[in-house]
Amino acid sequence: MAVELADRLKKLPPYLFAQLDEAKARQLAKGVDVIDLGVGDPDLPTPNPIIERMKRAVENPEHHRYPSYEGMLSFREAVARWYQNRFGVELDPASEVITLIGSKEGIGHIPLAFVNPGDVVLVSDPGYPVYGGATILAGGEPYNVPLLADRGFLPDLSAIPGDVLARARLMFLNYPNNPTAAVASLDFFREAVDFAREHDIILCHDAAYSEMYYGEPPHSLLEVEGARDVAIEFHSLSKTFNMTGWRIGMAVGNAAIVQGLKKVKTNIDSGAFQAVQEAGIEALDGQHGVEEMRRVYRERRDVLVGGLKKAGFQVEAPQATFYVWFPVPQGFNSMAFATRALEEAGVVITPGVGFGGYGEGYVRAALTVSKERLEEAAQRLAGLMA
Repeated sequence: MAVELADRLKKLPPYLFAQLDEAKARQLAKGVDVIDLGVGDPDLPTPNPIIERMKRAVENPEHHRYPSYEGMLSFREAVARWYQNRFGVELDPASEVITLIGSKEGIGHIPLAFVNPGDVVLVSDPGYPVYGGATILAGGEPYNVPLLADRGFLPDLSAIPGDVLARARLMFLNYPNNPTAAVASLDFFREAVDFAREHDIILCHDAAYSEMYYGEPPHSLLEVEGARDVAIEFHSLSKTFNMTGWRIGMAVGNAAIVQGLKKVKTNIDSGAFQAVQEAGIEALDGQHGVEEMRRVYRERRDVLVGGLKKAGFQVEAPQATFYVWFPVPQGFNSMAFATRALEEAGVVITPGVGFGGYGEGYVRAALTVSKERLEEAAQRLAGLMA
């Protein structure tokens, strides 16, 4: 039998990180000592109090049955407490908070709740590939909104054509930003909320990196007055608490938008394992290891940025995230330089074009190895500049 993929899958571009894994595997098979600065997967361990809470929770037979679709109320209450303490945002845990199996799950499902075939979704370019992929799977049309260096990698909302806005249903924002590491001000968030209200667009803000900062704490979109009328914010425990494999996150905001996402989830998944939600409560209430996490990544950032500058790269120290986004040397495009870095220096970096056409000319390095390995990576990459 010939197996034919659905048209929606044929429309999806190849998932960049899967391609990187294949290229890395080929080098490892040759015996190359590869330094992987590709996928943003924290190498630090989950803090011990979170692990201990999980151990106790696993032994509770009440957690061995199906969880609720929207998540344990106790976890959602912990989310609301954290939002109040961190951002001064008051949430109703019963109606304005939903538990996710990692924020990627919620981001991937939100277009299914609100996008019809032919609807447009405004997608940052460069941006996390799931925004566009989820739009295509829902039958929508991604419209790439450029993030350019001369605007601090913030979108120019006034430049989006009127005929596009007439069909736009959702807009994805992501600050602190992956891959550019840009941070948005409250003034920009106010502009975005006014824009969404004017054009009847749902704002979907991916705030997964809000706790990974090295200066002023980033803002929540929901700090803006009126944001709750038009917005939902996605958050994750993955990066803040080194819990990427645990798959636990949350979405908060407009109650009707949250309920729409819940309706999708009731038909697709059966909720997050309650023992993991117990561990999430421990993480949110205890804030275990967060200051240490920031200290470690600041050190690593300074090592890599310093080494790259010494080698002759044009690079600025990011103020948030654990990514360093920098232009490729003259004479290269992003894929060519990333390929050369892997094949000649044994360093995995992510080509910017994998995040969209406006990512061309840049590469992204993740600070997810020790500072010693980052120093070595910078030295190896310096050899490519000779």
